Amino acid sequence: MLSLPSFLSCTMWSRRHCCLRTVACGVEDLRCRRREREAALRKARREQQLVSKRLLREDAQEEGEGQSAAVLLGEAEVQQFLRLAQRGTDEKEREKALVSLRRGLQHPETQQTFIRLEGSMRTLVGLLTSNRALLQLEAARCLHELSHSEQSAVAEACLPATSYLLTYLSGHSSDFIELCLYTLGNLIVESEAVRKQLLPQGIVPALAACIQSPHVAVLEALGYALSQLLQAKEAPEQIIPSLLDSSLPQHMLRLMQPGPKLNLGVAVEFAWCLHYIICSQVNNAMLLTHGALPTLAMLLLDLAGAVQRMDDVGLELLACPVLRCLSNLLTEVPVEALEQMELRDERVVAALFILLQFFLQKQPTLLPEGLWLLNNLTGAYSSMQCCREGSGLLPAVVARALALLLAQHTGSL
Repeated sequence: MLSLPSFLSCTMWSRRHCCLRTVACGVEDLRCRRREREAALRKARREQQLVSKRLLREDAQEEGEGQSAAVLLGEAEVQQFLRLAQRGTDEKEREKALVSLRRGLQHPETQQTFIRLEGSMRTLVGLLTSNRALLQLEAARCLHELSHSEQSAVAEACLPATSYLLTYLSGHSSDFIELCLYTLGNLIVESEAVRKQLLPQGIVPALAACIQSPHVAVLEALGYALSQLLQAKEAPEQIIPSLLDSSLPQHMLRLMQPGPKLNLGVAVEFAWCLHYIICSQVNNAMLLTHGALPTLAMLLLDLAGAVQRMDDVGLELLACPVLRCLSNLLTEVPVEALEQMELRDERVVAALFILLQFFLQKQPTLLPEGLWLLNNLTGAYSSMQCCREGSGLLPAVVARALALLLAQHTGSL
């Protein structure tokens, strides 16, 4: 498996004009810190239904300094930077003004000042739609900072830019597409008005086109934006039916297929997307016809093999949605269909036991997820009469798993 990318509201990898910078702390150190934050955020999200957002920052110094890199700008300074960005003497001066504005927009008070200024968003959208690539990029980064705001009014103020962000998803720059996807993902989860505008404009077909991108970073960003969209309260009625009618489900399952080309970050994002779709119960039969159950089962086997080969590298981020998807799907699959699928293989339960052992030591909060699947698996096996006399592996595995888990202090569960 490839390296785990960053997730949720943590800052992400560094770029300057679409190039990676060499920094003292190193990209892998930054990714490690983001993985740790992601684990905590995913747990909080599951337990508290938090709204999550993600942030791309252009250099790793800002990543390390966090909010200390933000600059509080007054109204006059915001106006000055907008004026220079719009009418500067040369492109370099205009770009520099946008960079200064973007750094100021990292501060919540500057964000409020910006949206209160008449014509500020109109000016920023004008720069976003200009024919100067560097100015477009910096304007998009300013919008991205605004999209990460915790204030709902800021997200509402970005509404005029969303149609252009959607249009740019069909562009040629993978870095610009990635930035647009994360910005849209942040705005979608915050604002119902944004969703109402983007749905009739074709956000689902636009995302379906993005999933064929060869760039891993674009696929990760796509998975994030899609997962944000799927969590909307109106998703079961207005979003998921059109998604199931598109090519997205087949491609999502393709990107979750175990093998040397599997990217952990991409798989995590689409596993969560699949979880939200399954929970909606709109048309899980369609997912089954596309091979969702055997894909998830093989992915579970792959995860069990991975935890035996390496230390904890964030695999629980994938294990959680995979366990949930399998558990939910098992309650809907007819017994005769199970007999034709990978789940009749007792290796699946053996793999689950390996994961339970791993969670017991490393991620005890995920034990209930594993036990829930174990309950549904054993029920499925019983229905298929796989626990017949002489087939001793399954009962032994289940008995050993339960004995081990019950021996632990109840607080660990």
